[in-house]
Amino acid sequence: IGNFESDRLPMSCGENAKAVCRVCSNRYRDPKILPCLHTFCSDCIARLESFSTSVGPGEPERFGSSVTVLCPDCDSEVELPPCGPAGLSTDHLALDEMFRESERARCEVCCVHLCEFCCQAHRRQKRTSSHSVQTLAELKVEGRLCRSVLCPLHPGQELRLFCPPCDRPVCVECSASLHRDHRCCPTGDVIHRHGDHIRQMVSVHLRPRLEQLEESLLKVEASQDALQARVEAAANEVRAFARSYATAVETHCVSLLHRLDELRVQHSNQLQLQGAQLRQTHSDVQHSVDFAERLLNRGSDAEILSAKGVTLTRLTSLMENSLDRRLATVAPDDGSGICFLPREPAGEVDGFPLVGVINAKMVDVNRCTLEGEGLQHATVGEKGSFTLECRDSVGDRIIRGGENVQVSIVNKDKKSCTVEATVTDNEDGSYSVSYTPEEPGIYSVWVCVRAQHVKGSPFILSVKKKLRRHLGNFHCCSFCSSAGNKEARCGCAGTMPGGFKGCGHGHKGHPGKPHWSCCGSTTERSECLPQSVLDAVSSRGHLRTVEL
Repeated sequence: IGNFESDRLPMSCGENAKAVCRVCSNRYRDPKILPCLHTFCSDCIARLESFSTSVGPGEPERFGSSVTVLCPDCDSEVELPPCGPAGLSTDHLALDEMFRESERARCEVCCVHLCEFCCQAHRRQKRTSSHSVQTLAELKVEGRLCRSVLCPLHPGQELRLFCPPCDRPVCVECSASLHRDHRCCPTGDVIHRHGDHIRQMVSVHLRPRLEQLEESLLKVEASQDALQARVEAAANEVRAFARSYATAVETHCVSLLHRLDELRVQHSNQLQLQGAQLRQTHSDVQHSVDFAERLLNRGSDAEILSAKGVTLTRLTSLMENSLDRRLATVAPDDGSGICFLPREPAGEVDGFPLVGVINAKMVDVNRCTLEGEGLQHATVGEKGSFTLECRDSVGDRIIRGGENVQVSIVNKDKKSCTVEATVTDNEDGSYSVSYTPEEPGIYSVWVCVRAQHVKGSPFILSVKKKLRRHLGNFHCCSFCSSAGNKEARCGCAGTMPGGFKGCGHGHKGHPGKPHWSCCGSTTERSECLPQSVLDAVSSRGHLRTVEL
């Protein structure tokens, strides 16, 4: 079986897949069973690339020792015997399938299976024409369709005996020669024991596990379907959310554009009103100037004196009119204060939080505020600072930065003496100003926004010298601080009776509060009094005191 050319052709769509090798896609040629129970042609197994090889000294490189290959069907690591694929068990079930595919009849007299061509020849020959030949269908009905398993060492001999020590089926000749010392018995006597063992393993152990695996597989497939459905539902929710959010953003965009259009109309109307007021004021001033110049150039003395009163009244009115002066120096609103703040919270639309607002507030220099002790007082060599907060015309704080803020610090007595100021934009409408003066004196602090002074500018800054550090101890009295030491002195003028050289509570000269032992100053954060002052206060020189 299998030794004809047609067996090497690819399987047709009508052939039995059980008789075809999954590697070469041809009918089996010497089918062998791998340890993972998958069957392939012997030469196909020999061509498999080795996964790992353990070759002993002097052994062939391929099959000298154990060779591990990957099963082409299940990717399991299987170990081939040292002799190669020939040492694997033959798959007789695959041969049965090939037998059923190739044989068409059986001669009952010759006890051989015949293909269709041999069957016709068997019937034509005179010597065999009288033999009883049954077709494959007839044999299947009678249950006598079978293929003899022949001994590989003795062709023509069926494997009808079983050698228990060798645990393998043998033929009669093998039992008489190779296995003569073994107690071989007919296969029918042991098939029940070995078959029952396999049957028990399948029915008791593997069949329930197979059912569990099938149930788990169904659960996995159901979970896969549920996952796909959940993902598709979530995707639909995302798309619906995106559409709704896009609609909310579009609505917000329309609202912002509408707000911009309102601001444009508002500012445009304001500019038109300012223009009309300026044109009217210009017309009044122009008419009054023309009248006065014509009166002076063409009028006689009597005419000038006659119209002097009304003319001066009108000119004075125009000069004193604060509205006219304000309009004459007005800075037109060009909309530079209108800006878009993309990161500012803008509330919600249909439950969706949005960002981005239109800011139309402009800085009013008369409303800006300054905070910080460094605006009025500073010390030489120490950093001073204050903060500017820009506000609009109603006093609300501007929530954006970017304004042109300039700060100049100039000594009032020495114009060449200036202090460099650093302005930091906090990007929230506030600006931090820091500086470090090098000389004492009175300074002018100019703070301007958009080249205009803020209210109160310039400010007066007093810079003092750095305070002298106290060298004594800030205490309540020398008596307590020195634990009653009579020699302990104090910078204050206090004395105690009984020979004590320092001060005590309630005694003469005690300042009545904690003070410095070096100079007697009652202010802890103060400048130490110079020696001349101490000498004027006390002739005893209390500056020379011990540390208490």
